[in-house]
Amino acid sequence: MDMDVKNLQNGLTDVEHLAEQLLLARQEIVECDKARNGHREALTAMRKQARTSRSSVPVLRRPLIVEIEETVPQEKCPTCGDHDGTAPLYLMSRYSDVFIRLPFHDTHRLLEKEQEQLEHTMKRLQSTVKEKAMSLSEKGGLSDIISPSLLKSFVTLKDDKR
Repeated sequence: MDMDVKNLQNGLTDVEHLAEQLLLARQEIVECDKARNGHREALTAMRKQARTSRSSVPVLRRPLIVEIEETVPQEKCPTCGDHDGTAPLYLMSRYSDVFIRLPFHDTHRLLEKEQEQLEHTMKRLQSTVKEKAMSLSEKGGLSDIISPSLLKSFVTLKDDKR
């Protein structure tokens, strides 16, 4: 009888640990989404300030082999356009209450790079949430709400274009 109680206690501990990890991953997704929305708003404001849109400035691609450097026009930044990229801009740090003075071009490049990192983090966290929900369902933590077979079908569901 003592072994049954120990097994039950270990099973409940495992389910509780998985549920905590699932909730933490969901909270991280919310925080990443807030930061991503802030970056998107900042980049939109910068495009308005530079009077460009995402697709309004043609970007000239350089050929793979360049024989004469003088004939190749300089690429225009899609965000800066004709705006002065060296104009100073104040950026508030995400991790502290400090304003940083950076050139316009460097600021939007930094925001775009962080945006890509946040999107990568969001995808990783979403896959983690799927894995934790599946393992939690298999252990019976979600069985009274959603059956494991139904949850598995939702997790493995993919859109096929026909």
